[in-house]
Amino acid sequence: MSDLAPITHPLLTAAGVAHGFFTRTGGVSTGLYRGLNAGVGSKDDPAAVAENRRRVAAHFAATPGHLNGCYQIHSAVARVAEGPWNGDRPEGDAVVSTEPGLLCSVLTADCAPILMADPDTRIVAAVHAGWKGALGGVIHSSVAAMQALGAEPRRILAVVGPCIAPASYEVGVDFQDRFVHHDPASKRFFRPGDTADRRRFDLPGFVLWRLQQAGVDQAAWTGHDTCADAERFYSNRRAFQQGEPDFGRLISVIGV
Repeated sequence: MSDLAPITHPLLTAAGVAHGFFTRTGGVSTGLYRGLNAGVGSKDDPAAVAENRRRVAAHFAATPGHLNGCYQIHSAVARVAEGPWNGDRPEGDAVVSTEPGLLCSVLTADCAPILMADPDTRIVAAVHAGWKGALGGVIHSSVAAMQALGAEPRRILAVVGPCIAPASYEVGVDFQDRFVHHDPASKRFFRPGDTADRRRFDLPGFVLWRLQQAGVDQAAWTGHDTCADAERFYSNRRAFQQGEPDFGRLISVIGV
């Protein structure tokens, strides 16, 4: 399915890790969800979502049952997949695996997807990191789960995919205060907003910092702002700003 055109990154490609941050390109959903909506929790036609997910799995020569993803709850819970979940979704926000043929996936629509791999042990993970999960420890939990299987943080390669960028992410001062209360050093990820009581939050920068805190130094962001590019990406915030009743979900995938 070459017409899907997922975004990949040299950090993982050079290590021979199969992965992709999928955009809206190549899907069958229409209307509000036009494109490759992989969100089983959206109000899109279930048949269209199923076909979109089949196309994503086929891109990796796999079946949809091998496309393992959690019922995401903005938590710090990382699940280890030892076999295909066949559509059953345990609650959590990261999937870790060592099993050949399995695909770890996350759904996002402004939150940061993180794809990670230890190329020596072939341990991989897909992480859903919105502000709540990133602050609450999902990155550390995911790295710890990879370590428990034999990975080493110093070897882990991590790529942060398309997510909302600072120019599109204005928040209140109380939002900044929550982060600063957790760690005063996090203030560096906020800059002035349009008024004195507003700030702009650097989610990808914060996520990269949390990866570094977890011992992962080899990390990068793809540089794509989901909210600013309606042609390629779904966005929760953009949908809210435009008064739309729902939004599609992007899927990011990594496999052994």
